[in-house]
Amino acid sequence: MAPIYAPFSVNSSGYLQVSPVHSIYYEECGLATGVPIVYLHGGPGGGIEDSDRQYFDPSHYRSILFDQRGSGKSTPHASLEDNTTWDLVSDIEALRQHLKIEKWIVFGGSWGSTLSLAYSEKYPERCIGLILRGIFTLRREELEWFYQKGADMLFPDFFEAYKAVIPVEERGDMMKAYYKRLTGDNEEEKLKCAGAWSSWETATSKLMVDPEYIKKAEDPKWALAFARIECHFFVNGGWMRDGQLIEEAHKIKHLPIIIIQGRYDIVCPAKTSWELYQALGGEKNSNVTYQIIGDSGHSAHEKAIEEALVDAADKFKSLKP
Repeated sequence: MAPIYAPFSVNSSGYLQVSPVHSIYYEECGLATGVPIVYLHGGPGGGIEDSDRQYFDPSHYRSILFDQRGSGKSTPHASLEDNTTWDLVSDIEALRQHLKIEKWIVFGGSWGSTLSLAYSEKYPERCIGLILRGIFTLRREELEWFYQKGADMLFPDFFEAYKAVIPVEERGDMMKAYYKRLTGDNEEEKLKCAGAWSSWETATSKLMVDPEYIKKAEDPKWALAFARIECHFFVNGGWMRDGQLIEEAHKIKHLPIIIIQGRYDIVCPAKTSWELYQALGGEKNSNVTYQIIGDSGHSAHEKAIEEALVDAADKFKSLKP
């Protein structure tokens, strides 16, 4: 298992106007003539980090990273207007065309895996292969496990703080209750709920609770975009049929795909990644590799997950556009 690559700088960056409302920030890194690979961040609403480019060998890959609508440096910040799964899929395709890339490898974890599946199932001819981590397909059962009832059995102390900001009479649908407040006019309540929502996710993301990682939710700008956009997508079911991404996985089963899953992932439990693997043909499909990381949770920032992702990208060096 190889560690992430040493930090390296961005070659170029810019903004692409993708709608009358939204402009997305993007970066190009690594070898300008290298094999293109696009990184799709989590959340939705999480934004990219400098370390995200370090999974990709800069002497081989031309890596493309961008902040999805409303996230990170993209504008307008935390905006929900014209912000759906299919808007984001269109943005990926618009960015590919803007950068004059014919085909690329698609890399995404958590919500990034959702978006990777949505994009590749719509544009399989534009994909060389996929690297997916912590699979999330936005089915109602997945959402209710984490935000309503299930994960609270393992993290009752942190769930207490998550539910405390919602009145008892509204706790029957926590996502709906949060959405009302995250889209309301009470700015103090909005920030309070954004912090509580984001803290719940950061607290449960690693196998071992990381107090420093939880502090990320103390940044009100990050927490507001993260919570508002996530909740917006979740209460709307991602604007897709429940189970659609797994049902339509047959559209990409011819592509090389590596699935990496933390055994003790509480945010996106292994059941979903296993069902995707089976939908892709399971052991009968030699194009697909399914890898369980036995000592890890959900976060891409756990050492064993990081190393598995680097290894996956290195294995894909044999792929050509």
